[in-house]
Amino acid sequence: MAVQNTFNTILGIDPELQSKLLGSLLGLVSLLILRWLSLRLLKHRIKDPRVLYQWRKGIGYASFAIAILVIGTPWIPEIQNLTTFLGIVTAGLAVTMKEPIIDMVGWAFILSRQPFKVGDRIQIGDHAGDVIDIRIFQFTLMEIGNWVAADQSTGRVIHVPNGKVFQETVANYSRGFQYLWHEIPVLITFESDWEKAKADLMAIANRHGKHLSQVVQSHLQEAAQRYMIFYSKLTPTVYTSVRENGILLTIRYLTEPRQRRGSEQAIWEDILKTFAKEDKISFAYPTQRFITTLSHQESPLGVDPLGIEPEQRI
Repeated sequence: MAVQNTFNTILGIDPELQSKLLGSLLGLVSLLILRWLSLRLLKHRIKDPRVLYQWRKGIGYASFAIAILVIGTPWIPEIQNLTTFLGIVTAGLAVTMKEPIIDMVGWAFILSRQPFKVGDRIQIGDHAGDVIDIRIFQFTLMEIGNWVAADQSTGRVIHVPNGKVFQETVANYSRGFQYLWHEIPVLITFESDWEKAKADLMAIANRHGKHLSQVVQSHLQEAAQRYMIFYSKLTPTVYTSVRENGILLTIRYLTEPRQRRGSEQAIWEDILKTFAKEDKISFAYPTQRFITTLSHQESPLGVDPLGIEPEQRI
């Protein structure tokens, strides 16, 4: 009682208010200690980083909810009209904290509808990367692409507000079908034996991609239960088309999202080794052809075909 009177004298706070403040403070401190002990125990018991992450997030969400109850419970009797109070508070928050509220709603949407989860590779707006964390106001990506070729990490960590899921298109590399169609264009000259080149490319594509067909088929059946996904052909193929500089043969095959660059490298190395053994197949590249005329001395009539003296030619 003496201590309470001392606080009342020094701070000028009503004793009843002091008890409520102390109750909320002690409850919050006790909750933080329990949370810390729980995390320490989990760290020693669980060795799998993914499982440990899920437990940490679960404890964090539970602690947040309990903290609201612990802090708010002593003050509820003071609110004569809780409905009116909450209405005023909600209206004020809606005006002054619009973005954070949208982010919290986005967080609830991400957890409930799960357009993505931790570990998925996604693209949202101009940003692409692997989801490494989801929090109340933002989620975090380990960036891929940008100035780095193919879908490989740049090393940058990007924090994206949760509200962006309502404003930007979200592309998920890892959910649903779980595989990507990838294409490798190979341009050969018009003089090349394109039929032989196409057969070689087909054999290479089958060596690197056909083994996935059966695995993909099972994933496709699972995805079809949630999405209207249908493919009549899952095996690799090679398409033929014509370009200005030659004949374009395009390899199309399935690959895992994180294996695009590695699989493309393996296929290209196989192509280079195979074409190096073929005399009738040559890669095409931008070229220019010049048609020369007979010189003055070579003209059968002794006259320049263009009527221009040799020293006047460019």
